[in-house]
Amino acid sequence: MFFLPFSVAIFFILILLLPVLFVLISVGAVGVAFQKLGLSSGTGLTFLFLSLLGSAINIPIQDKTVEVAENNPEVSGLHSFFYGVQPHFLQKQILAINLGGCILPVMLCLYLLPKVPIVPTVACTAIMIVVSKLLARPTPGIGIAIPAFIPPVVSAILALLFVGHHSATAVAYISGVLGVLIGADLLNIRTIQKYGRGVMSIGGAGVFDGIYLVGIIAVLIT
Repeated sequence: MFFLPFSVAIFFILILLLPVLFVLISVGAVGVAFQKLGLSSGTGLTFLFLSLLGSAINIPIQDKTVEVAENNPEVSGLHSFFYGVQPHFLQKQILAINLGGCILPVMLCLYLLPKVPIVPTVACTAIMIVVSKLLARPTPGIGIAIPAFIPPVVSAILALLFVGHHSATAVAYISGVLGVLIGADLLNIRTIQKYGRGVMSIGGAGVFDGIYLVGIIAVLIT
């Protein structure tokens, strides 16, 4: 299942970041940052690129038909007037996992987990889950939306507070990714399923921007 890999907002963000990334690559800053994650600069940039491409791929894990209410006020009003109930229709509902926004980031988190102090990482992740849950907003046609810049900045600050500069980059990445996926998506699955129709992607649509920027911002400011 293929969809537009990123929102219009993150497209412009990436366009603005490209000159900055080019300068940072030229002076070796990106290479140093990814080395903190145990990756070479080439591997790190390749991972970011694959995540961006992978965000267009949603792997279905649940496919069912649900009954939803008609959203058309005129149809609903007439139907309610004559029959006393709001009209309901059968719609296909697909729950999927996004490759670039969930599977690949979680794989990197699992790779990094043995390299970080567990207690501070769990604490940062728990706080990020709460923050993401509070920021998450159900949005018709998208699912769950979350401000793109807040998760990576908050996860970086938490990592610096809990572990200092030692392992801060890895802790920021793990807590940022898992915090958004759990707090924004997994804890709101029942909420987004109430919308009934269409594809609901874990790690996709409204939360992908925040997860993707965690990988960029966390390695640059920690």
